[in-house]
Amino acid sequence: ALLCSACPVPLPKQTADNSPRLQRAYVALQALKRAITDDPKNLTGNWCGPDVCAYFGVFCAPSLDDPCARAVAGVDLNHGDLAGTLPFELGHLTDLAVLHLNSNRFAGGLPDSLPKLSLLHELDVSNNLLSGGFPQHILCLPNVKYVDIRFNNLCGPVPPAIFDKKIDALFINDNHFDFELPENFGNSPASVIVLANLRLRGCIPASVGRMGATLNELVMLNSGIRSCIPPEIGWLRELTVLDVSFNQLQGTLPESMAGMHALEQLDVAHNELAGHIPEGICALPRLANFTYSYNYFCGEPERCMALRRNDDRQNCIAGRPDQRPADQCLAFLHRPPVHCDGHGCLAQH
Repeated sequence: ALLCSACPVPLPKQTADNSPRLQRAYVALQALKRAITDDPKNLTGNWCGPDVCAYFGVFCAPSLDDPCARAVAGVDLNHGDLAGTLPFELGHLTDLAVLHLNSNRFAGGLPDSLPKLSLLHELDVSNNLLSGGFPQHILCLPNVKYVDIRFNNLCGPVPPAIFDKKIDALFINDNHFDFELPENFGNSPASVIVLANLRLRGCIPASVGRMGATLNELVMLNSGIRSCIPPEIGWLRELTVLDVSFNQLQGTLPESMAGMHALEQLDVAHNELAGHIPEGICALPRLANFTYSYNYFCGEPERCMALRRNDDRQNCIAGRPDQRPADQCLAFLHRPPVHCDGHGCLAQH
């Protein structure tokens, strides 16, 4: 039978003294307090006694499996400048839906008990000092939808399985991850994926086109990609933001990008792209900001000039101001031609 959404009878105030759930939460929160070595804002100053629902940054709600039982559903200590580590006892917070610990100085890794947080929906540990490999335990969280581990010191490969999880937002940028985007990249149902400032190898997989119904923002700036842009990128009909600047992208912009009707911001600056800008891109109905500076484009349609913001500096476009010197453009033209396979990857010779 379905549980009622509210408790049918009023109950006395629940604390760690009379509630096993809150007792477990008390153990977890006290362990976290002990693991914090510096609390300059005194955020955990009132973390004393059994009334854990009154602790700063701790949020309680009726339990999902028992509306008469209070449970710790959220912990939010964002921007606390807290230093310390994340203890194993955090696994006792089995009712937790939201864990926000961004902009602190937590070091080490995520605890091995993380998979016990089976109800966790949002995990934000960005902008800390976390180190080690990709937190594999994230793969064991069945209900997580928002994963933000950016701006840490995490390194090594990123498991392909992360792109098979039903995650809505994935931020892993500004770490030291070193990996190749797997073929199952396009399996992700995420609306936002940020892979900026990483060490990606290989190319943008053709499977990116499979994300057409869900992906709204794809940010891969300064990620080390060396490839052509696959024509399948044009299948991203819901994409509003595409930033692939500061990479080593080569070849031309695919004509298929004229089908990206939701696109508002497009940045391909600081690459090695060449040829003519397809007119269909500048005709996109919502495109307001198109940056293609610091490439080797030799032509652009007149309608690109009508965009609210467009930046064509430092290309090889005749008659436009602030272009590359002629000798740079000639030297580029005399390079061996770029050969990409049908999916945008540089062809192996």
